[in-house]
Amino acid sequence: MPNTFSLARSQEGGVSVLTLSGYLDAYTAPQFEKAIQEEYDSGRIRIVVDCAGLTYISSAGLGVFMSFIEDVREAGGDIKICSVVPTVYEVFEILGFPELFEIVPARADAMQKFGRASGQEA
Repeated sequence: MPNTFSLARSQEGGVSVLTLSGYLDAYTAPQFEKAIQEEYDSGRIRIVVDCAGLTYISSAGLGVFMSFIEDVREAGGDIKICSVVPTVYEVFEILGFPELFEIVPARADAMQKFGRASGQEA
């Protein structure tokens, strides 16, 4: 059975949510990269990446996060990561992602972080 990947996009209160599931690797990373690029190009720079269904991430997938974080932050936004399963979190941890990205347990936590960051009550 081939490894599958899917990406769903939604908007919640001015925040773009990208929900990933399956395998994020060299073959599927371009799909994720295109989605973030489209959000960024449209001025949607408050981004939550929900990893609840993500079962695997390769260096190519990690590179997508790294390639956008600086531009998004310079534009006044951020990328927050939530709902990471332990095996994927372990990869994030090995590469120091918790120091670079805000990684929170649940989507609601990530949304709340944006609420506070913009001065709104969450």
